[in-house]
Amino acid sequence: MNKFFAQLKKTIYNSYLKHLVPAYHFIVNWLADVYYNHPSRQLIVIGITGTTGKTTSVLLTAEVLRAAGYKVGYTSTAMFSDGQRDWLNDTKMTMVGRFFTQKMLRQMVNNGCHYAIIETTSQGILQYRHRFINYDLTIFTGLYPEHIEAHGSFDNYRRAKGRLFSHLRRCPYKYMGSDRHIEKVDHGFKQVGLDKVPKTIIANLDDDYAHYFLSFGADKAWGYTTNYKEKKDLEWPDYLIMLEYGQIKSDIHGTDFICEGQEIHLPLLGAFNASNAMNAIGVALSQGIDWPVIKAGLGAVKVLAGRLEIIDEGQPFSVIVDYAFEPVALSKIYNTLELVPHKKIIHVLGSAGGGRDVARRPKLGQIAGRLADIVIVTNEDPYDDDPRVIMEQVAVGAEYAGKERDKNLFTILDRREAIAKALSLAKKGDIVLITGKGCEQAICLAAGRKMPWDDRQVVREELAKLQSLEN
Repeated sequence: MNKFFAQLKKTIYNSYLKHLVPAYHFIVNWLADVYYNHPSRQLIVIGITGTTGKTTSVLLTAEVLRAAGYKVGYTSTAMFSDGQRDWLNDTKMTMVGRFFTQKMLRQMVNNGCHYAIIETTSQGILQYRHRFINYDLTIFTGLYPEHIEAHGSFDNYRRAKGRLFSHLRRCPYKYMGSDRHIEKVDHGFKQVGLDKVPKTIIANLDDDYAHYFLSFGADKAWGYTTNYKEKKDLEWPDYLIMLEYGQIKSDIHGTDFICEGQEIHLPLLGAFNASNAMNAIGVALSQGIDWPVIKAGLGAVKVLAGRLEIIDEGQPFSVIVDYAFEPVALSKIYNTLELVPHKKIIHVLGSAGGGRDVARRPKLGQIAGRLADIVIVTNEDPYDDDPRVIMEQVAVGAEYAGKERDKNLFTILDRREAIAKALSLAKKGDIVLITGKGCEQAICLAAGRKMPWDDRQVVREELAKLQSLEN
């Protein structure tokens, strides 16, 4: 049955019927909003978009808002929350369609949430999944080439992201009470004692495209930069409040930085997480949350599932699982590993999988080949592509960087076998790095099939086997 629907979808996209697809997505999302009785009108909705850092920014923002006493729900690549419980995203999608997102928003309303945070992707925007969500804040994390084949060009990709910010300006205003719950205002007149929720942008001013995303306009904007002296002299909208942060220090205990004279501690590996934290800080300041609460919220953050997650089963070497599947994010991972004392790095990686940006495959292999001591290329999410072809394209990049087949470069189709190989090669003080899937709960195969999977669980199972052999 899955094979039939996969073939039907392919046939539609390859025929004249593909011109009806945008209208189909528009109508389905409109119906979902109507069916669940416009839930986003009853929440303060935050949309987060950008090439990287979205998921971490969602979770950090949620923690800070919770520290302030607010009830928060969210949807992200890694996790979902309806305000009552949090659980892993097992859909292999970020902005899930087929009524799912509107259903989640309705559950958040029913559970008494004040805020909803929606990780909003360019693919979701193309399918109109943002159109019937009434956003109040939008966050721009940064932009660089990604999903270019899906969009046709980088300009198309940028414009797709921009549609979220133009949509923000068209969203009707909401009014909230002193408890920050949204109240219904009859006939469009402001009721006494209610405050209008301003349309607000949070932006990474160190990104070359910050001006573009701020150009759509808002009531307020908070931007952050590590170079205030340089940025303050540029032309910015009058409504922008600029925040400076810097003196970033990161080690195995976490990341410390200073923002507007405030010392911030974040218990997460990676200096790049300071930028993600700034998105949460921008939201918090825009919502009138004080610094002591912001610092407490960020300081209480736990390890994020599948984001530089350390798997410790008592083995004499380190195992780190991360979601990174594109070159810039992978380079950031290696910058972080420089801070962790180690001997060798053994890297298990695949590619973004079938049907995605083919050009990144050798780039991923080249980064791993240059920076890891041993590279093991394996299967990831082939979809309808031949996984062996994908693996070969990655392996060629590693060879270009100087790795030799069957010496310090291996290609192993079975992902479990590849992870087991890496663990068997690791010695005391080494790091086994496993990238591409993080905490994802499935491997996507041909004809729409999914195989249940969790890199972290597989690591634990294979470590247990190793330990039983040693005993």
